[in-house]
Amino acid sequence: MAITPVAMRAYSNAMDMAALQRRQQRTATAKVATADLSVDKPVAKDFGSMVSDSIKKVNDMETDKKTSIQAFASGEEQNVHELMITLQKAGLAMSMTSAVRNKVMEAYKEVMHLQF
Repeated sequence: MAITPVAMRAYSNAMDMAALQRRQQRTATAKVATADLSVDKPVAKDFGSMVSDSIKKVNDMETDKKTSIQAFASGEEQNVHELMITLQKAGLAMSMTSAVRNKVMEAYKEVMHLQF
């Protein structure tokens, strides 16, 4: 009968658990891969429609911001917290949109300067 140290037993248990997790991940990945081949899967949206949807969402946030400001100024709404959250959401969305626009413009300029 051999005496196994506690640390070695813990290490081997951890290695067994890691191997089990890797097998489960491979199985899950295989299931996802076969599910991707199904015919019922909807077609992914193209880049143009994704961009236009994002711009519409930013526009909706800006509209909500304007209506919230008007409601607060007229006294219809008294919740300052909701007003500030709406303002921050709209501001952040607009700054992120302009950052993405700037990156796209930089990429476009770079592509235009390439020589083929």
